[in-house]
Amino acid sequence: MKAGVIGAGAWGTALAQLLAADGQAVTLWALETEVVDAINGGQENPLYLPGIKLAPSIRATGAMADLGDCDMVLVVSPAQHLRDVVRQAPAGVPLVLCSKGIEAGSGLLMGEVARAVQPTSPIAVLSGPTFAHEVAKGLPTAITLACDDAVLGAQLAARIARPAFRPYLSDDVTGAEIGGAVKNVLAIACGVADGAGLGLNARAALISRGFAEMTRFGLARGARAETLAGLSGLGDLVLTCSSTNSRNFSLGKGLGEGRSAAELLSNRRTVAEGAFTAPVLRDAARAAGVEMPVVEAVCALLADAAPLGTVIDALLARPLRPE
Repeated sequence: MKAGVIGAGAWGTALAQLLAADGQAVTLWALETEVVDAINGGQENPLYLPGIKLAPSIRATGAMADLGDCDMVLVVSPAQHLRDVVRQAPAGVPLVLCSKGIEAGSGLLMGEVARAVQPTSPIAVLSGPTFAHEVAKGLPTAITLACDDAVLGAQLAARIARPAFRPYLSDDVTGAEIGGAVKNVLAIACGVADGAGLGLNARAALISRGFAEMTRFGLARGARAETLAGLSGLGDLVLTCSSTNSRNFSLGKGLGEGRSAAELLSNRRTVAEGAFTAPVLRDAARAAGVEMPVVEAVCALLADAAPLGTVIDALLARPLRPE
């Protein structure tokens, strides 16, 4: 058996390390030549996952054709590049999508994008509360593996599972994807609260009311409530709304401290997916008639459409309503 991983950022590299823990051969595709050279020359990825010695069975490549002999490929590219990347992936091979977001322009979830460009490839989604450096270190982690095909899902879970990495199976692919996409936007909101010094009460309120927004939107798109209340929804939301290890939370923290979105995003090598998902999610929610005031507030801050104080005051001034 041989696994492929597309995307050698922190999360892709951590997943390659996870898969190689039992000696399995893993081919890791990287965009940057310096990443390929660092992994093959010294079994390290200092650019994205410093301090982790990678397994010797990981081989990096810059050629997508080198994934042709893999029997499973994990796709860990930024969400807005997933269409182009999956189009180049080997056809007919199970693709496990590990990117979280909604495609700009089309409004499609990642699974919908993948099916459109690789109709012969079975699709699964891996989502849940995961910080890459903890997974790479072998710290205990639980995630959702969602797949329409129960037999394939069980096979993929067995391939991915490790003693400290527990996949929980689901057939609600839509729910797993929506949880992962929406939580990134809500993490920005919680980061804003932290950066603006609004306190832990405000963060807890944003997490709970944000989860209500996630649930409303998910149900409107055909997701199941229990999926959104699980690892790929609430679990991931709690993690990313609580630490600057989250790229989205740290982006929000900068906004809360008064820095502009343009400045914060221009200085990043890694992608804060929530910044790209937010306007797409807002538009999709409006089209579905779903109220998402926290998401609307994040969009206003990202677009510099209103001062921080005005955005906060508008949220606090919303009419009282039953929970």
